[in-house]
Amino acid sequence: MFYMVLETYIRDLMLRYDCVIVPDFGGFITNRISAAIDQKSHTFYPPTKQLGFNHHLTHNDGLLANYIATEENISFEQATHKIVETVIRWNQNVKTNTLLLDKIGAFHLNEKNQLIFNPVITENYLLSSFGLASFEAPTITRKDTKSVPLRSEKTKTRAIPSLVKYASAAAVALIVSYAAWTESQNKQDQLNLAKQEERINQKIQAATFVIDTPLPTIELSVGREVARPFHVVAGAFQFKENAHKKVKELKRKGYDAYILGQNRWGLTQVAYASFYKKTNAFQSLANIRKSDSKDAWLLIKKFY
Repeated sequence: MFYMVLETYIRDLMLRYDCVIVPDFGGFITNRISAAIDQKSHTFYPPTKQLGFNHHLTHNDGLLANYIATEENISFEQATHKIVETVIRWNQNVKTNTLLLDKIGAFHLNEKNQLIFNPVITENYLLSSFGLASFEAPTITRKDTKSVPLRSEKTKTRAIPSLVKYASAAAVALIVSYAAWTESQNKQDQLNLAKQEERINQKIQAATFVIDTPLPTIELSVGREVARPFHVVAGAFQFKENAHKKVKELKRKGYDAYILGQNRWGLTQVAYASFYKKTNAFQSLANIRKSDSKDAWLLIKKFY
């Protein structure tokens, strides 16, 4: 059945994105957690992604439908129709039973008819931690040297068996190595987190600020140019030189590209173009996604 296949598509996207929206159902959101050590059990845990769910994120951003259309070689409209049918079954099922999504989690309704999500905690959707599992470091116990008969001060220093010395050295080396790996991984996690939070910002912009029936716009004539609030974004870059290279590339393709500025994570954003009207921006975004990049997205931001 397709609803079982839909779970697979959702899992695939969660490995690449921090937010996957199922239209008219809700959005699955992942939160990165750094490597950790349980002091009581002496267990080391690798970095991971914690899975959550927000039932308010129901706007169709096209990510899931576009992925399904590509994978199954069908049209976007056909993919959207399949998602709608699956969501109808899910909503009917959860009214009387627990809705189980394989390797994702379980849904049920509480006494207030609210949708409750219990994620599967055994799955790690962080690609950089692929193949890493938690492990327990055995406690090192030292033999009581007081019970060992001492012949001289020289033999006193040899009271600890060689096996314990080697075990201690190996444990220290293991901890130092793991700490170094953790520090390096955390730096990479911070960079990835900034980029992935940028993608979440894209989803929130689409889910929160796109209004189908906005209030009438009042245009005022003023003495200076009014900023264009609708921006079709090509990407965000850690290094400014890469952002400038992207601008040159887009200009060669005929786009009115420029540096939009830095976001709150310090990444330099590049825009294909900016528009006064939302309808023009959406039309440009649709054309760009078809002809140049499926990762283009709309940012609504006014400058004063």
